[in-house]
Amino acid sequence: MKGRFSLIVVLLGAVLAVATVSFAEVPTYTITIKDHRFEPEALSIPTNEKIRLIIKNEDPTEEEFESYDLNREEIVGGGETISVFIGPLKLGTYEFFGEFHQETAQGVINAIEQGKAK
Repeated sequence: MKGRFSLIVVLLGAVLAVATVSFAEVPTYTITIKDHRFEPEALSIPTNEKIRLIIKNEDPTEEEFESYDLNREEIVGGGETISVFIGPLKLGTYEFFGEFHQETAQGVINAIEQGKAK
């Protein structure tokens, strides 16, 4: 029984180590919500690569990061930060908007060829 427990602990540790390394290797980009606008309004990322998108809401009110193109709908509370994984994306433009302030909170993610992302 003690041997099985030790094996389980070792395997669990190995899984966590791989997950941590994989998480650290994912490219990360940040979008900030301020004055009911996204900054930057246009973000370029590499095609065919999974990314982590950090969304920081500097406004005191909540906003919803929504994108039909990306199939995402996430609430970001006032003064809060969330993480969203997207991709891998094919070459193209993917629109997103703030559900609660659609008139001002608009943006795009441009998936471009590797080496050309900014």
